[in-house]
Amino acid sequence: MSQPATALTGCLTPDADGLEPISKEGLDALIAKGKADPKAVKTLKCKTVAEGRFRHANYIRDLDPYIVDEPPGLLGDNTAPNPSEASLAALGSCVAVGLHANAVARGITVKKLELELEGDLNITAVWGTGDVSEKPVGFTDVRIRVDMEGDCPREEIDALVQHVVQWSPVFNTFSRPVNMVAETV
Repeated sequence: MSQPATALTGCLTPDADGLEPISKEGLDALIAKGKADPKAVKTLKCKTVAEGRFRHANYIRDLDPYIVDEPPGLLGDNTAPNPSEASLAALGSCVAVGLHANAVARGITVKKLELELEGDLNITAVWGTGDVSEKPVGFTDVRIRVDMEGDCPREEIDALVQHVVQWSPVFNTFSRPVNMVAETV
């Protein structure tokens, strides 16, 4: 994947642009809240609205819509990531957040944090309109390459990555069955 060089932001290098790093006190408060009520469940919501062809606006909280589209090869307008690419982005972001939070909790200064994700997907079923012969639907393999540097030994970063993927909500959603319901209204 050839991507532009990552610009370091205040959360990684607070002195570079004057932004504050992640608050250790705020993180400690979140940790204490989770330990005080370990069975708490939060329901997240998203409203998806078709805008035309395969372009969709996804409304989450009070944020601007998150657009998802398909590339031309899948009959889309190529204006945004497709749903499978968006799921890889969600996975990468969740693992990156976990790595950063755990580094802060452990007193590790993160100097670099980049993840590259790729996943193998059979698309011949064309959303159930094409070849619907027996085959896996969805990603069969996903690879995450973590390029992380901190003020600690490499072994500590390796252990940190393994700890984070064990506790990442999106990683676990990818790696285990989830109860799903689809209904019409």
